Amino acid sequence: MNEENFILVSLEDSKSKEISEILGSKTCKKIIGYLSQNKEATQKDLSDSLKIPMNTLDYNIKKLVSSGFIQKRKNFFWSKKGKKIVMYELSNKSIVISPKKSAGEKIKSIIPALILTAAGTFAIWTYEKISLIEEETAVGTGAQNLFDESAKIAIESVPATTATEFVQSISPTLWAWFLAGAIFVSIIFLIINWRKL
Repeated sequence: MNEENFILVSLEDSKSKEISEILGSKTCKKIIGYLSQNKEATQKDLSDSLKIPMNTLDYNIKKLVSSGFIQKRKNFFWSKKGKKIVMYELSNKSIVISPKKSAGEKIKSIIPALILTAAGTFAIWTYEKISLIEEETAVGTGAQNLFDESAKIAIESVPATTATEFVQSISPTLWAWFLAGAIFVSIIFLIINWRKL
């Protein structure tokens, strides 16, 4: 399992207040200092070594765990009375505090996706136009070989609607579907990731 090596906190996030309280707390600093020297410890070890009452220690450890400063080890052991004894250690994470991004900055971060959408749509539109021209040229050349002059006159008197024009008149082209899909995916991405941008 790949864990993140950092915790990103905005200045306006409620977690930044929690982190500032921890950094201002003497008890939390003592716990962090002890764990930095001893790698791991139980609550009893911390209470005995730092001479902190168990209820105060329990409160501060919960704050340290929820903020990501320390973590419970996967290893634990059982006491003689059958209680599970949890070991604590410093988490190997850096805390990064960043200012909150404005809506304008968030929108600027999606500009590359908009440029790719426009480029992709233009490329598909160009491909369709080239294919249509090639198709009309092939149909025109084939018609000259198959029909004699009298058949040409009969065909010219019929309204000039080809199968290609008919299909294009009733269904949207590929570039339109591509553009609609890209816009839809971009909107869903923005809704899901707005806070992370």
